[in-house]
Amino acid sequence: MHSVRRLKRFLPIPEAQQAKLGLLMTLVQRDLEARYKGSLLGNFWPILNQLSQLLIYTYVFSIVLKVKLSMAGMPDNNFTFGLWLYAGLLPWLAFIMGLSPAATSVTTQANLVKKVVFPLALLPLVPVLSAFIESTFGLMVLLLFVAFMVGKLYITVLLLPLAWIPQLLLTAGLGYLTAALTVFLRDIPQTLGVILNLWFYATPIIYPVSLIPERFREWVFNLNPLAAIAEFYRDAILVGEVQHWQSWGISVFISIIVFYCGLGVYRRLRPGFADVL
Repeated sequence: MHSVRRLKRFLPIPEAQQAKLGLLMTLVQRDLEARYKGSLLGNFWPILNQLSQLLIYTYVFSIVLKVKLSMAGMPDNNFTFGLWLYAGLLPWLAFIMGLSPAATSVTTQANLVKKVVFPLALLPLVPVLSAFIESTFGLMVLLLFVAFMVGKLYITVLLLPLAWIPQLLLTAGLGYLTAALTVFLRDIPQTLGVILNLWFYATPIIYPVSLIPERFREWVFNLNPLAAIAEFYRDAILVGEVQHWQSWGISVFISIIVFYCGLGVYRRLRPGFADVL
């Protein structure tokens, strides 16, 4: 957070926008600190949570269910499938952990909504960025396990920021949309939970893409940006070669449209927030 604050001084950004960026970073930092305030381990909890998830998924699928996956460059043992599964889960966890609280970010901050000078456009972004930052702890754990098992890290890991572009745009866009609608329709968070459950199984995260019938495979990648993002993670971290550039480009295009549509709806409905709350 401090590095971002120092960096923004040298960026060609208007002073008013720099002030909003600084406020956003402060809100994200406060949100992260509030989650583990008073606990003994503090900020180590995100690392422990991500590590426990990696070990649980590896144990359940690789040891109990004895699911095996052969990948070039990866050892043929029980942990390979666990790492493959977790690499696909990372962007999904960041997505749902950011989107779900973003949907209620306006209704739970009624005191800020009624302040005329507060930039309401920041509210849905706070949980989105907080979830993304927490997911980076899981990414570091995954990279450590891959380096230990393979003995090296692929240079393609440096391409991961390209996967973060559609991931953040998609999460923020849907966050804006659901946050605005939740003010007027309080059933949105519950409906969102149902949609996310269906979306999860429609995304090749716990099963390989090869299990999808070939005639539907292209549609899955073209209509589901998270499928392309999950595969980009796996390609960059485990394979060492990005094999889904076209799907990534389509996911960027869809995510940009979702972001601007969600932001447009949010801005359109924003004047009525204070009256309803």
